[in-house]
Amino acid sequence: MVTKMLRFHFTTLKPSHFPHPTRLRSQMASFSTSSTLLFRQLFEKESSTYTYLLADASHPQKPALLIDPVDRTVDRDLSLIEQLGLKLVYAMNTHVHADHVTGTGLIKSKVPDVKSVISKASGATADLYVEPGDKVHFGDLFLEVRATPGHTKGCVTYVTGDTPGQPQPRMAFTGDTLLIRGCGRTDFQGGSSEQLYKSIHSQIFTLPKSTLIFPAHDYKGFTVSTVGEEMQYNPRLTKDEETFKNIMANLNLSYPKMIDVAVPANMVCGIQSKAS
Repeated sequence: MVTKMLRFHFTTLKPSHFPHPTRLRSQMASFSTSSTLLFRQLFEKESSTYTYLLADASHPQKPALLIDPVDRTVDRDLSLIEQLGLKLVYAMNTHVHADHVTGTGLIKSKVPDVKSVISKASGATADLYVEPGDKVHFGDLFLEVRATPGHTKGCVTYVTGDTPGQPQPRMAFTGDTLLIRGCGRTDFQGGSSEQLYKSIHSQIFTLPKSTLIFPAHDYKGFTVSTVGEEMQYNPRLTKDEETFKNIMANLNLSYPKMIDVAVPANMVCGIQSKAS
C-alpha cells in the first residue's frame, strides 16, 4: 500500500513450471540484506538500465514490486517473478525516463492487477501518485518516498524503511539523481543543477553512510555503492555547489537518442500507441 493510505488484498498466482533459471544468472545480481527481503538487480544492456525486484519473502503471498522496469525486458522480469512464486503488486518508476521506454504499461497489459506508480510531480500517467513522505508497502516491508528533483522535476528516491524488521543496511534506489561516482544530467526535462545538488545533499547524503546506493544506470560495470563512498569519492558531489554547477554546465553531452520516443511514451505509462 501507499501510505496516504491505500490497502490492497493480495491473491496468490498459480505458478507455472519453468526450468531452473540458469539463463538469468548472468543478467542479475542478488544481495542478502534481510531474512525477509528477496532482492534482485536486473540489467537491460541497450540503455544500461537497472531494474530492481523486491519482495517480502516471509509473507504468505510474497508481494513484490519492480522499480524502473524496461519494455524490452518485461517478459524476462515476469518469468523470473513467476519462477520465484511472487505476486507482483507495483511497477514503479523513479522518474520519466528519457533513454528508454518504461515497462509499466506492458506489465499492466500482461498482469492487469499490477498498479503503476510514479511521483505526482512528474505529471505522468499512473495508477498511483506518490509524494514526499509517502510509504509504499509490500507485505511487512515498505519503501519511503523522498523527493530528489534536479535531473527532472519529478525525480524521487525510494528508500527502505528505518523501523525494526526492515532491511539493514538501508537501500536507496536513486534513479538518475545519484549515480555511482556521478549524477544525472540537468539540461532538459526541467532539470536544475542547483536543485540536484540540494536534493542529493539533503535527501540522500543525510542517510546513514552504510546505506546502499542502487542507481537506475551504470555505464562502467558498477552495481552498487554506499552513501559514505559517494560522499567521499563522487567527483562531482564532493565539490562545493558553485563548482558543481559549473561542472554540470560544461558537460557538453549529446542529445539523448531515445528522448523523442521515450518521454512521450513514458508520460502515458509507456503505452506508445497513446503517446503523441
